[in-house]
Amino acid sequence: MVLAGEELSQNNFAFMELAIQQAKLALDCLEVPVGCVILEDGKVIATGRNRTNETRNATRHAEMEAIDTLLDMWQKQGLSRLEVAQKFSKCCLYVTCEPCIMCASALSILGIKEVYYGCANDKFGGCGSILSLHLSCTQPNTSGEVPQGKGFKCAGGIMATEAVSLFRSFYEQGNPNAPKPHRPLVNQATL
Repeated sequence: MVLAGEELSQNNFAFMELAIQQAKLALDCLEVPVGCVILEDGKVIATGRNRTNETRNATRHAEMEAIDTLLDMWQKQGLSRLEVAQKFSKCCLYVTCEPCIMCASALSILGIKEVYYGCANDKFGGCGSILSLHLSCTQPNTSGEVPQGKGFKCAGGIMATEAVSLFRSFYEQGNPNAPKPHRPLVNQATL
């Protein structure tokens, strides 16, 4: 579902292909196959892939890995918080699956300019599937606080078939890191 009026260039597909390559690396490491790249001025400045199983840390999504790479790099360069915010406001993210609520919220708070994703995330999507955290909101919430997110341009459906195919490969092979069921599975043949 690409946003109305969205013109996709060959660059969009080339950058999404780089994100797909990161997702394949995740799949090779028995991770849920999500990958991303972050661009500034049309150049890739960070990549990320899911590392939740490897690190045993549920927050190590592809987007968070790439964000942390940039924050570390910019901190080493001595950039101020304002300079970091200015840099994020010029960045674009390409990710194979719609950012989850956690990642979409982080991207909004950081003030990223644009996000392009492959397939929708019907269970946890933060860019329209479940919540629309990419939309800027300046209205106070029920507790009277104004949300900190800046909102960002967002378009999905770019190479979605390829992204879904990676998910299918992952789930067909089985997830060796998934928790064991707490109760025995019901035999479907006896029902």
